[in-house]
Amino acid sequence: MFQKVLLVDPATGFYKTKKYPFERYFGPVDLGIHLTEELRSLNFGVGVFAGSIFPGSNRLVLTGFSPCWQGYYVSSMGGAGLVFDNLGINMLSLVGKAPLPSVLYLNRNHGEEIQVEVVPLDVEAVWRTGRTGVYSLTDTVYEMFGNRYENDPRILVTGPAALHTDMGGIMSVPISKGKISYVDTWAGRGGFGSAMLQEHGIVAVIYGGTVVNEDFRDRKVADEWFRDKYNLRLVEKDLQATSKYRYDEKVGTGGTFGVNYATMGGRIMAFNYRTIQQTEAERTALHQNLVVDHYLKQFNQETITAKQQATCGEPCMAVCKKMNGVYKKDYEPYQTMGPLCGIFDQRAAEQLNHHCDAMGFDAISGGGVLAWLMDLLDGGILTAKELGVTRMPRWDLADFDVVRDSLHNAELGCELIDAILERRGILDFSEGVRKWSRLHSRAKGTALHDRLVYIAFSRRGWMVPNQYWVAGALAPMAVMGKYYMVYSNDFIPPRELGKKCAERMKKELILDNLGICRFHRAWAEELLPEVLGSLYACREQFLRAIDVLASRLHSRNSPIFWESERDIDYIHTFLKRKREVDGDDHPELSLWLERFERDRLEAARDFWYETLKGIDGELREFF
Repeated sequence: MFQKVLLVDPATGFYKTKKYPFERYFGPVDLGIHLTEELRSLNFGVGVFAGSIFPGSNRLVLTGFSPCWQGYYVSSMGGAGLVFDNLGINMLSLVGKAPLPSVLYLNRNHGEEIQVEVVPLDVEAVWRTGRTGVYSLTDTVYEMFGNRYENDPRILVTGPAALHTDMGGIMSVPISKGKISYVDTWAGRGGFGSAMLQEHGIVAVIYGGTVVNEDFRDRKVADEWFRDKYNLRLVEKDLQATSKYRYDEKVGTGGTFGVNYATMGGRIMAFNYRTIQQTEAERTALHQNLVVDHYLKQFNQETITAKQQATCGEPCMAVCKKMNGVYKKDYEPYQTMGPLCGIFDQRAAEQLNHHCDAMGFDAISGGGVLAWLMDLLDGGILTAKELGVTRMPRWDLADFDVVRDSLHNAELGCELIDAILERRGILDFSEGVRKWSRLHSRAKGTALHDRLVYIAFSRRGWMVPNQYWVAGALAPMAVMGKYYMVYSNDFIPPRELGKKCAERMKKELILDNLGICRFHRAWAEELLPEVLGSLYACREQFLRAIDVLASRLHSRNSPIFWESERDIDYIHTFLKRKREVDGDDHPELSLWLERFERDRLEAARDFWYETLKGIDGELREFF
């Protein structure tokens, strides 16, 4: 067994293949991080189970150096690995940079050598035409190359955000029988769209082929594994494990959007996290009146009742892509560009999310930044002229009109997106919002980033956290913005929290290194290493490689203590709510709250360092 890597130099179009032994590198993450260290490459790979009978096994996993995080990073998108598997390789690695923005064409027919072309494209003109942005680029690339494929190809594309910021994502949609789907999938976190364009000159990759690998497809054997482990067949266990993402009868809705908003209550975060300073009664009323009775109600009527749902492009029972026509409804984008921006109406949220997606932003980071800029406007710290917009946010809850004011805030968000891309006023996020804030905070005499909730890394790395009001969301891990941490709502003492985050990272690395969707984690992270042992006699070697990989990532961890006042508020109010609302009587919680009351900054620093100690204790490599 080995992994076959196609290394392409976009500067010349030259390429070669190289094999890496399976006993040292087991998947797209450990091999991808090795290649990143060796070549400063951007890597696209699939796991050993791609194309197999296992649901969720066809994620396309990206590894490289993140321009926004400023460290090694891992990102992935659903379904895109299924077509990639037909190239007959395990990984594509970009080394070098095309002199002009270009499309990378990859095709392999009936076992012949892979066809590789690097074709220049006037991408800025394409982004301005047709459906605009990433959608226009998808259409254009398919028109240019689609007729060369016997089977439907897959296309990875970037948008203007990849050219002008460090938070550009990579988008892809399934293509079925020549029809381009509306079900967009993203490798957004980490800004790999910006890396692909700015570091390698590639604006899009189209790939496909007719190679059919001898993938594991024996359902009887798979069912035996599942029965031995869970006393259920594969289908039964996967249906059970993915109920949240399909439909949860307990809460009468489905998908991350439906289930999270239905169960959130007083943990709602809105208006750039200002709600963390409200009373529980105020938050609960906001959640009921604006979310449950309107935002969530619209989603349930239009998407859940109408059964508008799809997959990412691979056969899967989760059907987690919740749709309303052309609009896909995931929790985190519709949270950052929803309540976090003062938007509680689906029409308004659709408008802002669609524009953000079309321009190619990582939606979570993009939405977090928009909410921050709106907060600076509303607080009078920056002016509309300085940010190149024509309106101010409507964030006054006293007379908030859920439809009219949501639309107004969405239109402001769209203006801000255009202002960022056109660098209007003082806006220039080409080197990231953290560096920009540092520069303009000096000019303003106040720390602009005190209102931004983010994780700082190294000198200018940054990341908007996942949208859960929990301490783990701001943990000092080597990779943040993904679920390489614990997002439990429980109070966990910081040293233990760090340990649990490290343990969670290892389990997530099992999934990513096998190219498995984390929505199937309830069985995959436990069972699939055993399957590796059954098929390839390498279970222990694989798990040891995961430990080494986690340690390798941690060895480059450069966390920075929370720079933002709102970060500290975020942690402090989380702890207060655990005692005052949830009634948590953990003795260590009381001690931490006492310390925060005595010296807020010192307590926050100690909490952060204790968490880091827990992480380090678990991820140090011992021999």
